[in-house]
Amino acid sequence: MSDTATRQIRLAGTGGQGLGLAGRLLADACVAAGHAVAQSQTYEPTSRGGSSRSDLVVADGTVDYPLVTALDALLLLDQAALEDAPALLREGALVVTDAALVPHPPAAQGELHALPLTARARELGNPRVANMVGLGALVGLAGWPAFEQVERAVETSTPARFRELNLAALRAGRALVATDASAA
Repeated sequence: MSDTATRQIRLAGTGGQGLGLAGRLLADACVAAGHAVAQSQTYEPTSRGGSSRSDLVVADGTVDYPLVTALDALLLLDQAALEDAPALLREGALVVTDAALVPHPPAAQGELHALPLTARARELGNPRVANMVGLGALVGLAGWPAFEQVERAVETSTPARFRELNLAALRAGRALVATDASAA
């Protein structure tokens, strides 16, 4: 991610992938780190399969404009959700995609990491935690906010019956990044 005082992040996929939750958890972690956050969500009325995204503008001070205009980071869980994101990517942007569900990732002039996010979630026993695997990978690669802050957000904002699975998925995403980085 850029080293500027403002960071713009998009988590995009389809309905039912939990991107609103992942965005809220990331926002909570950023607020806990002392940043101002503006979060917006788009969710098509189709309960599963419609486009879904969560955008965050994170600032060291006041958020001047609450909508993303130039993305520093993009987590993409489905090809159908690509939409206008490529035009919004800053030079040097971090892009994390699900290798199986995004066969044609956006051409980025930065870091592209195509990772087996849903496959790893399936290995954990539930493909619906691909959002947490992706969040763990994104935070692990960006190095911001602190991974422990995101873990705390998951611990405090996830229903008890899903907490351990979500934490395991978050950690699995970070582990994928370590594997990806060592293979590069």
